[in-house]
Amino acid sequence: MKRWKSISLLLVVMLIAALMGACSNSTGGSSNKISVGIVLPTKDEPRWVQDEQRFKDALKDSEYTTEILFSQGSSAKEKENVETLINKGIDVLIITPQDGAAAAAAVEAAKKDDIKVISYDRLITDTDAVDYYVTFDSVAVGAAQGQYLIDHSEGKEVPLYLYAGAASDNNAFLFFEGAWSVLQPKIADGTFKIANSSEAEKVKDKQELSRDEMSKILGQVTTNWDPNEAKNKAQTHLTAVDTEMKGDVAVLAPNDGTARAIADVFASDGDISSYFVTGQDAEKASIQYVIDGKQSMTVFKDVRTLVTDAMGIAIDILDGKTPETTGSYDNGEIDVKAKQTDVIVVDKDNVQKELIDSDYYEASEFTGLK
Repeated sequence: MKRWKSISLLLVVMLIAALMGACSNSTGGSSNKISVGIVLPTKDEPRWVQDEQRFKDALKDSEYTTEILFSQGSSAKEKENVETLINKGIDVLIITPQDGAAAAAAVEAAKKDDIKVISYDRLITDTDAVDYYVTFDSVAVGAAQGQYLIDHSEGKEVPLYLYAGAASDNNAFLFFEGAWSVLQPKIADGTFKIANSSEAEKVKDKQELSRDEMSKILGQVTTNWDPNEAKNKAQTHLTAVDTEMKGDVAVLAPNDGTARAIADVFASDGDISSYFVTGQDAEKASIQYVIDGKQSMTVFKDVRTLVTDAMGIAIDILDGKTPETTGSYDNGEIDVKAKQTDVIVVDKDNVQKELIDSDYYEASEFTGLK
């Protein structure tokens, strides 16, 4: 009888273990140990929901286990997420910081446990605890946005409205740097006149700006990546200017969420005859805006490639190999080895080719495609 009780107890234990494994929310294999921890900044922006899905797609057949956590715009939650993953025994941390500087403490905790850290899409600054940086060429993104406005503006003294991302995000500076590098000569020669930034007006004759000079401009035109803040700022700016700063205008918007909000404001102003507005991320809602002529362009950053690059580095690390990189970025403490991914400008003329024919999206998700 004792023997049968022992066997029964063993079966119960095995059943509980099996159920625990089945209930795991990790991607990949069935091991309780997590190989790769992924921390993304928020579920409230479509961009990061895209990335989550692309990671899941890339990892569904992987032998390595992963877990994806969201920080919901909080650096404190981000640090908590990292600590949770450390406790689950991760070997590699892939993290997009909510705030590049504030994330340093979180990744330093990971580094103490000999965990390799990959900064994903946004650079973690002021720490030596970052091993790799996987990114789109952020300066090239801004340059593409600026060049699009140049290519689609006619005449002289075209009112130029400048907007930027959050000052806590190093990428916001890189995007603006790229845009300014191509726009500034056209500001200096009178093609554009700055409509909404006295700090930008002060340095209109300088093509290369210092970090402090850019900080002052961003202080006036930041959207904090928030569509509502972008909308309010655009309304304030249009209310503050005379009609000579309206008519046919050019608008540098930093990403798709803010671009749609800003575009709606400019479209509703009766003194705006026409506008060209930039974006980035190829969000579904913005692709529909591009098709409908409400948003002029978006910079398509193929998240599938970025995810593949990030996971390629992670798997190389797990396999004991040295990952290949294509450059480096100064994060204020060290030069971080980086893998860059190319970007593509998408507007009404090539949306079918770049986004539908490439199977990034399905045609059925949009109306009015030609």
